[in-house]
Amino acid sequence: MIFAKLIALASAVAAPIPSYLQPDEANTIGVFHDISPNVVNISNLRLERYLFSLDMSEVPAGSGTGFLWDEQGHVVTNFHVVQDASKIMVSFKSGQSLQARVVGVEARKDIAVLQVTVPKDYAFKPIDVANSTELLVGQKAIAIGSPFGLDQTLTRGVVSALGRQIQGIGGVTIRDMIQTDASINPGNSGGPLLDSRGYLIGMNTMIFSKSGSSAGIGFAVPSNTIKRIVSQIIKFGHTQQPGLGISSLSDSVAARLGLTGVILMEVQPGGPAAEAGLRGTSRLRNGEIELGDRIITIDARPIANYDDLYNALDEHKIGDVVTITYVRGAKKPEQVKARLADLEELR
Repeated sequence: MIFAKLIALASAVAAPIPSYLQPDEANTIGVFHDISPNVVNISNLRLERYLFSLDMSEVPAGSGTGFLWDEQGHVVTNFHVVQDASKIMVSFKSGQSLQARVVGVEARKDIAVLQVTVPKDYAFKPIDVANSTELLVGQKAIAIGSPFGLDQTLTRGVVSALGRQIQGIGGVTIRDMIQTDASINPGNSGGPLLDSRGYLIGMNTMIFSKSGSSAGIGFAVPSNTIKRIVSQIIKFGHTQQPGLGISSLSDSVAARLGLTGVILMEVQPGGPAAEAGLRGTSRLRNGEIELGDRIITIDARPIANYDDLYNALDEHKIGDVVTITYVRGAKKPEQVKARLADLEELR
């Protein structure tokens, strides 16, 4: 069986740890032994056409890291690791490789869920997931990944800071990111960040570096976000994103007009915003453009741009009722209430 070696490896008894090692060293070795069988290397292959030919060929387009989530073979990684892939290969510690399918992605959180076929007799031990709200600056952080294609590489450091706001690949800010000084390099993306118990505290996502290599400042998506997003993708094939059923004008339009807030371009009929009486941008009979309503707060939280709007709604659940403050034309701000709906169902 393809997973036979993986099963044996995952259940193997660790070699005795020499007595001369310090407790912290022994702890790191133990975490690596327990978790490394769950950590995989991910190869992104894309189809490219030969020059002056109709023939297509699969070429490597990048690589990253991922980790097994459950016994159904779900693998969690970063969205940017598998973006635009025509074929995805997942390689395990045993050296075996399997082709994976994409179950779903959430680009705005830089999370993707893949799946490989796992035999029923595969003895899988999931990684325990920590509550990331309980993290403390200074506690131990262990990263396992495939920097520069070198799989099963361990680095360690500490949680350097919490609550960081980083611009993500999906075009909006990813909030509550974990900052760590554990060395993270290209190829580490999608790998687990662990505490001293071997519990998942985050997923390594990006680095801050002028050279492209580790500069001691790396960022990880927190485990609470991963757990919420991954469970939704596995269940529904997508995230349940609470929304208002609107599209908005570019933030640059509002900036050129000297306005703050989100200007509505379209309001979907039957959606929460429409039912609340909000209006989108329209063209008048004389040809002039009448700007739509401008949302300036959600539950008294200031909304300066689309990023603020997305993150304000992301903190809610589908079915929650929010209070929207908006401005229509030159009138005074008004308030309405709207019950949030699933954006996928509104499409």
